[in-house]
Amino acid sequence: MPRLKKTLTKKLAKSPFRPMRFRLICLCVLLCMVVLMLRVADLQLINQPMLVKQANERSMRTVVLPTNRGTLVDRNGAPLALSVPSRDIIADPLRVMKSHPDFTDPKWTYLANALGERPSAIAQQISADPNRRFLYLGHKIELGIAKDISSLHLPGIGSVYDDSRFYPMSNASAPLIGIVGASNKGLTGLERSYNKLLCGTPGMEQYRQDGRGNIISMINYEPPEQPPTVQLSIDKFDQYTLYSALRDGVLLNKADSGAAVLIKIDTGEVLGMASYPSFNPNNFANVAPSQMNNVAINDSFEPGSTVKPLVIIEGLERHLIQPDSVLDTTPYRVNGHLIRDVGNWPRLSITGILQKSSDIGVSHIALAMPADALVKTYQSFGLGKPTGLGLTGESTGYFPANRKRWVDIERATFAFGYGFRVTPLQLAREYATIGSYGIYRPLSITKVTPPVLGTRVADAATVREVIHMMESDALPGGSGELAAVPGYRLAIKTGTAMKIGKNGKYDGGYINYTAGVAPASNPQVALVVMINHPTAGKHYGGSVAAPVFGKIMGPVLKHMNVPPDALFGHS
Repeated sequence: MPRLKKTLTKKLAKSPFRPMRFRLICLCVLLCMVVLMLRVADLQLINQPMLVKQANERSMRTVVLPTNRGTLVDRNGAPLALSVPSRDIIADPLRVMKSHPDFTDPKWTYLANALGERPSAIAQQISADPNRRFLYLGHKIELGIAKDISSLHLPGIGSVYDDSRFYPMSNASAPLIGIVGASNKGLTGLERSYNKLLCGTPGMEQYRQDGRGNIISMINYEPPEQPPTVQLSIDKFDQYTLYSALRDGVLLNKADSGAAVLIKIDTGEVLGMASYPSFNPNNFANVAPSQMNNVAINDSFEPGSTVKPLVIIEGLERHLIQPDSVLDTTPYRVNGHLIRDVGNWPRLSITGILQKSSDIGVSHIALAMPADALVKTYQSFGLGKPTGLGLTGESTGYFPANRKRWVDIERATFAFGYGFRVTPLQLAREYATIGSYGIYRPLSITKVTPPVLGTRVADAATVREVIHMMESDALPGGSGELAAVPGYRLAIKTGTAMKIGKNGKYDGGYINYTAGVAPASNPQVALVVMINHPTAGKHYGGSVAAPVFGKIMGPVLKHMNVPPDALFGHS
């Protein structure tokens, strides 16, 4: 042991200390530390956002939690539009192509048929980009069909949850209710008008997962806010009654289109709004845009004789006429234009003017008052003004509210419904105001609770007198006799307006109306029926629109349990 220690001492004594080697080693250590510090700075300061992003992309997931679209129901709670579970059929093209599929195989043929496609079209979609990992093959497929597709066990074919919209009333309410698209966004009608409300607020959850897909931590969770159920003012029975009678009337008269609007007088609620032509909203793949048109609000027409009760009201309030006045109704010229009636009646009472729909009579009354008098009266009853319902594509028509100069022929024709255009819905609001004895109320497409306050725009006694005069139109000898409903008194007015043709003249056909309130003794509802361009031979409101009016009003009054008010069997 002493010898070993002595040997080591001699060796150490022979190995001198080398400062340069020591400095070199220290320098290398220092350089390594600098490099490490720079790398740490790079990771922690310069590239940290990028690295965090990459880490989050690999491990953090954000999932949107959808809501089911809200339900639209009628005033009694019956569904008019609701969401039902369905599936979207998806494909993983990379996985499909790796399985070397035979697209002529019966399983692929069944898949194509279930999706309404040809096998070659499915094959083309999948093989167009064989490296894709996701492809939609079909949207909103019924659960039963989706289950059958799943049972085929085709590699790379799967399904994800979706919901589809179902409309129980189908064609009867389609133009009004509207439709939604593949992304559950409202495209037309009330579905579009109330889209934001019906969509609700989607939720969200953020979590972190490991390499095997297992959730290791929940970062954030926001639950979805489900949309409310929207209760409309529509009555399902009334809506179907309007639609079926209107459809039959348009088809019978070979007309271009038609509309019918029913309003509850004391609240301004729209009980029904039908348009024809219509479409099946549950399968609208090949539907033309014209079939989706809501004629009641999207189209405007000259109203013809349906405004004559307002002329009588204004004439009575200005004391230009009395209820028992008799006017000269022989044809006469105004600014070189001959004004005449359909029939030959040298003299008519005020009631007779309404019953026979005399253009001569109302033009005499209009020319006896200031030029802007009827403009203000028409507007006060809602003509030429938006309804404020918020419906998609609603037209305000055309109304000369600010015209300063009027020639006499314009004033005369304005009195029997020419020179301006209104929608059927605006006409229905006019008659709802008449039915409330001169109280103008806002309209509503959602259910409201009475009482609903309004603004008085005409003297109640005067309007009552005119309503009584309007009853003659539905009696034998009146222009609207075909609108009569057994057991009920009706206060109506028929109307016929000529359409402007391509050359700018009134030779483009006719628009036919019947509008009124019932029962006349205590009006509950106002109804307007419009038939556009009948071509089957008849072209007067009393022969085309009046029968449709009667077929609607009778069932509606019975459905509302309104007691008959006629003393005898036929009103």
